[in-house]
Amino acid sequence: MATSDNKTADTDEKIFIGKGEQTAWLTLALANRHGLVTGATGTGKTVSLQVMAEGFARAGVPVFAADIKGDLSGISEVGEAKDFILKRAKEMGLDFQPDQFSTVFWDVFGEQGHPVRATVTEMGPLLLARMLDLNDVQEGVLNVAFRVADENGLTLIDMKDLRSLLDAIVPDSRKKSADAEEDPFAEIRKIAQSYGNVSKATVGTIQRQLLVLENQGGTKFFGEPALALKDFMKTDSDGRGMVNILVADKLMESPRLYATFLLWLLSELFEELPEAGDLPKPKLVFFFDEAHLLFNDAPKALMDKIEQVVRLIRSKGVGVYFVTQNPIDVPDKVLAQLGGRVQHALRAFTPRDQKAVNAAAQTFRPNPKLDTARVIMELGKGEALVSFLEGGGTPTMVERVMIRPPSARIGPITPEERKAIMSKSPVKGKYDTAVDAESAYEMLQKRVAGTAAPADTADGDAGAGGGIFGQIGSIVGTIFGTNVKRGRLSTGQVIARDVTRSVTNRVIGGVAADLGKAVGGSLGGSIGRSLVRGALGGLLRR
Repeated sequence: MATSDNKTADTDEKIFIGKGEQTAWLTLALANRHGLVTGATGTGKTVSLQVMAEGFARAGVPVFAADIKGDLSGISEVGEAKDFILKRAKEMGLDFQPDQFSTVFWDVFGEQGHPVRATVTEMGPLLLARMLDLNDVQEGVLNVAFRVADENGLTLIDMKDLRSLLDAIVPDSRKKSADAEEDPFAEIRKIAQSYGNVSKATVGTIQRQLLVLENQGGTKFFGEPALALKDFMKTDSDGRGMVNILVADKLMESPRLYATFLLWLLSELFEELPEAGDLPKPKLVFFFDEAHLLFNDAPKALMDKIEQVVRLIRSKGVGVYFVTQNPIDVPDKVLAQLGGRVQHALRAFTPRDQKAVNAAAQTFRPNPKLDTARVIMELGKGEALVSFLEGGGTPTMVERVMIRPPSARIGPITPEERKAIMSKSPVKGKYDTAVDAESAYEMLQKRVAGTAAPADTADGDAGAGGGIFGQIGSIVGTIFGTNVKRGRLSTGQVIARDVTRSVTNRVIGGVAADLGKAVGGSLGGSIGRSLVRGALGGLLRR
C-alpha cells in the first residue's frame, strides 16, 4: 500500500516495492487479493516480479513463478553491487545488502529442473481437450473415453493409456465370420456407444492431436511420480519461503501446453487446499507470466471456471499475480478480481495500443496530481505506476514510483550454477526417475492376450493386479469405499488416494517398478474409479 511512511525496508507486515513521492508497500495480509504486472517488452516487468518474489520469500511465503526467458533464475544467486543498483538504492534511502534465495527448479521436460508430471486422470477431459484444441464433438468423445475408463477400472496415467483406450472404444467395422476371434473389447465398445455415437473419424482426429502434443513433448508431462503440490509450499531452514521456478523457455514453444499446464496447477491448488480465510500472509503466491495465453480463444465454459478459481482461491490462502504486456489481455471479470497493480510503460503506436493505454489508466484509482494515461507512455525503464490495497481493502491512489533494486542477481545463472543448486534440492530423487505403473495400456493388452479378468469382476479378482496385490486392492477399496460409484469423496477415500500416491512416488528402480505396476493395476484402479472430476480436473472437494 502507498503511504507517507519513510521506512524503506521490508517489515513483518509489508513488502517495500518502490518509492516516488510516496512509498509503495504491498501489505502481506492483502496479498491473496491477487495482482497484475503489465508493461511493454524491456520496461522492467521481470525485475518487478523478482522484487515481489524476494519480498514474499523473506516473509516466509513460498513462491511459484514461470521463467520464460531464464532471467528469473538469478534469484538463486547472490546479487552484485553494480553502480546502477547502488545508485538507485541510495536514491531510495536503502542500504543495499546482496542476498540470495533458496530455489527449486522445475521443468516439464526434465532438462533444467525436476520433472513435473500429472496423470491423464488428474488433468481431466476439459483441460485435455483444451490442450489438444478439440472441438465440441471431439471433446464429447473424450468425455466418453474417461467415463468408460472409470466404469471399467482402466487407470489413465500416461499417453499410451489414453491412446489404447481410444483404440478400444472405436466401433469394430470388421465383417464377422463363423471362425472369427471374439472381440476382446466388445463390452467396452458397447458401453462407449451407449453414451452417444463414437465414430472412427472422430477418434482418429483425437489420436492425431495426441501425436501433435507428443511431438511438442507432452509425453514427458503425463506419468508418475505425479507432482505433490505440498512440495511447492515449503520454507527453508531460515524460515524463508522457497522460490519454485518453472523453466519455461522450451515450454513456451507450445503456448497451449504452457497455459493449460499452469491452469491445471491453479485448479489443483484450488481443489486440494482447505479453506483458510484471511491470513496474516498467503500460503503461496503464484506468478502467471505471459498470462494472455490463458485467455486466448478460451471457450466460455472454461472462462467461467477460470474466473471462479481466481475469485475463490483467495480463500485458500493463495495469491495469483498475472504478468502480461497489456491489461486488455485479461478479461474484465478476471481483472476485477486483481487488487494490486504494477504498470510499466506502454507505447501507443497503433489504435489498439492507445486503447490499451486508456484501459490501463482506467483500472487505477485516479490521482489528481497525475495524468495517468500520459504518464504510462512516459515511464522510464524501472519506473512504474503502482497501486496496492490498503487497510480497508480499497486500492490506493495511483503513484509513480521507481521500483527498488533486487537483492539477488539480476539475469540468468550458468548451467554449472544450476547443476549445483539441483544437487542440493530438497526434492532431489523424488521425481527424477519415471515409474511405469500398470494402467489402462497393460490392462487392455491383457484382454487382447486373453489373460485379463472380465470387466464386471475386475474389482474383486486378483487378475487385474495379479496375486496378492489384486486382493489388497479389493480389501483397501472396500475399507475406504473407493470401489463404489462416482460421488463425493469421504475422508477415508482422500486418505486412500494419498496413500496410493505416496507408495507410487517411492516405487523407483527395476524391481520396485514392477511392484508399482502391480499396485497401480489393482489398488490404483479401484481408487481411480472413485475419482470425481471437477470442471478443471482433480478431486472435487467442495
